[in-house]
Amino acid sequence: MRVPLSWLREYVDLPATETGRDVQAKLISAGLEVETVEQLGADLKGPLVVGQVLTIEELEGFKKPIRFCTVDVGQANGTGEPQEIVCGARNFQVGDKVVVVLPGATLPGGFSIAARKTYGKTSHGMICSSDELGMGDDGTHGIIVLPPETEVGKDAIELLELVDEVLDIAVTANRGDCLSIRGVARETAIAYGLPLRDPALIDVPAPNAYGYPVQVTDPFGCDRFTARTVTGLRPEARSPIWLQRRLQKVGMRPISLAVDVTNYVMMELGQPLHAYDRSLVQGTIGVRRAQEGEKLVTLDGVERTLHAEDLVITDERGPIGLAGVMGGANTEIADHEVTEDGVNGTSDVVIEAAHFDAVSIARTARRHKLLSEASRRFERGVDPQAAAAAAQRTVDLLVLLAGGTAEAGVTEIIAPSAPHTITLPAGHPDKVAGVDYGRETVVRRLQQVGCDVYGQDELLVTVPSWRPDLVDPNDLAEEVIRLEGYENLPSTLPKLPSGRGLTHRQRLHRRVGRALAGAGYVEAPNYPFVSEQVFDQLGLEAGDPARRVVKLVNPLSDEEPALRTTLLPGLLGALRRNDGRGSHDLALFETGLVFLPREESHGATHLPVDRRPTDEEIAALNAALPEQPRHVAVVLAGAREQAGWWGKGRPADWADAVEAARAVAREAGAELIVRKGQYGPWHPGRCAELVVAADGAERVVGHAGELHPRVLKALGLPERTCAMELDLDALEAVGDGVPQAPGISTFPVATQDVALVVDKPVPAVEVEAALREGAGELLESIRLFDVYENAEQLGEGRKSLAYALRFRAADRTLTVDEASAARDAAVALAGERTGAVLRG
Repeated sequence: MRVPLSWLREYVDLPATETGRDVQAKLISAGLEVETVEQLGADLKGPLVVGQVLTIEELEGFKKPIRFCTVDVGQANGTGEPQEIVCGARNFQVGDKVVVVLPGATLPGGFSIAARKTYGKTSHGMICSSDELGMGDDGTHGIIVLPPETEVGKDAIELLELVDEVLDIAVTANRGDCLSIRGVARETAIAYGLPLRDPALIDVPAPNAYGYPVQVTDPFGCDRFTARTVTGLRPEARSPIWLQRRLQKVGMRPISLAVDVTNYVMMELGQPLHAYDRSLVQGTIGVRRAQEGEKLVTLDGVERTLHAEDLVITDERGPIGLAGVMGGANTEIADHEVTEDGVNGTSDVVIEAAHFDAVSIARTARRHKLLSEASRRFERGVDPQAAAAAAQRTVDLLVLLAGGTAEAGVTEIIAPSAPHTITLPAGHPDKVAGVDYGRETVVRRLQQVGCDVYGQDELLVTVPSWRPDLVDPNDLAEEVIRLEGYENLPSTLPKLPSGRGLTHRQRLHRRVGRALAGAGYVEAPNYPFVSEQVFDQLGLEAGDPARRVVKLVNPLSDEEPALRTTLLPGLLGALRRNDGRGSHDLALFETGLVFLPREESHGATHLPVDRRPTDEEIAALNAALPEQPRHVAVVLAGAREQAGWWGKGRPADWADAVEAARAVAREAGAELIVRKGQYGPWHPGRCAELVVAADGAERVVGHAGELHPRVLKALGLPERTCAMELDLDALEAVGDGVPQAPGISTFPVATQDVALVVDKPVPAVEVEAALREGAGELLESIRLFDVYENAEQLGEGRKSLAYALRFRAADRTLTVDEASAARDAAVALAGERTGAVLRG
């Protein structure tokens, strides 16, 4: 909402020294988000005057039409002689009053004006358009033509109100009252402690039986409808300069007098209005729900197919407007047109000022993708009591500016309703804020907002009609707190018991992040929202538990309405975006929560804000939440080691993803079992199943490896992309918990290498596990360093696995016999379990 400071001063007597910045600070303190203060005309310097075109000479021989004009500017040029000006615009003629900038002036943007020779003539100044003066769009896209009665030589800076300050306020969805000068003026008056001249407090005639006939068949959708009629308007009447300038300052384009007046009153009072050409309205005006499939051409020229939930304004023919959104083209106010018979145009209008259901208008506007200034206000809440005043204000302005006559008939249809009242303990705001405001302060602040307050310890508060967002005691407490100043709330930091610091889970989370960052991965946090279609792209089976998702009632995007059950969609999306922008060698990681629905769902309860929730209330809330284990995932593509003078480098492969899982497991102090697996998005021949053992049972905690080509194609990923995902909470549960520093022995190591021949299907991990168990306590480490296949030497279907075994004792130097005995025991157990035999 754009609010000119000059307009605001009409309703609040601000000190003359107060600037837009000062008002901005006050309103921000009161809880309004004033984003900017625009300084209109800050770099504008005169002379800028009104001139009258005396002569126009058309210059020939140029690529575009050029005119050489003489303009009377009175005594503004110091001589009284006509000013000679070259101009390319075509929308003015001899005798028109125009805006002239003379040499020595400076236009917005620092554009200095001086006499200069152009098109073979010397131009002493410029005839100005609205864009050149920073006025905004006036609809003409040409020179400003002023009313004939404008005085020649008059200062145009003052006439056009070019110097002003405009506050740009980001109005939240609950403060529809601040989408008007009236609402912002009320907040300004409260902030400064000054009285408000409410523009809605005007004399309004009582409804009678002579008004234009109106029938409302849906009182829920339209609980108030006011209709007034004005006749005898001059079709040629134009909006005065002051009205056009105010509309431009608030960001609206002047169109015609009747439309400009309704827009002006909407901005002033916050009540959307619509004017119908009375000669085009046939019979009674009605308000009802549309019939499915009905058609309506709106003012933007688009034919719209209506939905059965749309609220429409009708006459005897059918719909003539989309209620609260946009009027219909079949009753549009006609612009004036000069003909042989005189001036034609709309002379009689019916003015509509109604109050519609906010939810209905919001749904209609979104259904038709038709967001208007009217719908923006209705869906945020409009003061129903302002409808009659807005209609009267519109009538008064039309009579004043277009010479019309207000008919005596007044139509006002009102659905019965009672004012909204709230019972508020006088000390409730104190409990919410933790500040002792006292009853007097609470009552005073609520009365400033517009509430009627009665009672002592228990206050009975009647909410004003312009604040539909005040519905419970906490809303009233918020009003007291914001008006007393959020900055005045004491800042009290919680005192933690000494010696606690980070939890074990937090420390593990940080260690994992540091380990992956040290291994060359870049952290890439993502939003936790996904679409259910991504599970098809990942190749998950129909019954996969990961397909069971928690859906949001009000998602940020309809395309991603669910919470993630895996980290891979977000990470793979980040990898795809970076690859598409030219970064092809990528290693990304993320640690975060996934959301798994519980078998039984419970509705969440609203917790109190004036006291600490009980343990039972907290437990009930936690029971309603989905399970949220923490996962860690990595994705890789491109080169893992860069090529250079040191070597050829190598691409990332499945082994890098497995090694990332091992690095995470080491940080958790858990022993990770890696074996062949097959799951979802991974390539069946290049997928490792990651397992931990606890209490004698094994549990799959993740997978790692290369992604399936079908998944790569579906997601638009680079070839040979690899990924890993682990359940970090599960690793923490089976881990040691305390990071172990590496031990440094004073005794030497004894190394024994063995090459074992096994059948090709035998996993290397099973051979390694047998060697480890058979070697006993003396084995310090084991490493697979060679895999060899040769049918001529080893036999068909056989392979050779070469392991390096390191033996060491903690209290002595091992002998060759001890090391050999441990090696032989390891080989024997491996042979017994896997059929391995020593090679050669």
